[in-house]
Amino acid sequence: MQAYEGYIEKGLIFPSMPLAGIQERRRVIITVLDEPAQKKPDTWADIKTLIAEMDEKPRIEDFPRCRLDRKLINFEEV
Repeated sequence: MQAYEGYIEKGLIFPSMPLAGIQERRRVIITVLDEPAQKKPDTWADIKTLIAEMDEKPRIEDFPRCRLDRKLINFEEV
């Protein structure tokens, strides 16, 4: 047995990830949760709206892999 997460919209089921190795008709059991599916941001406007609705705004320190202090590479000189 395998479990997948997704959402239902207009009577259609959309899995959050590809259904690995399922190529033929299979019996399924669907559990509908009492919570709405979270919408993934599609555009910069969606991302800006998501940030505006946050209680605590993100800070650059929250993203340690984003190093803005490194020396820029000029590919014309390489």
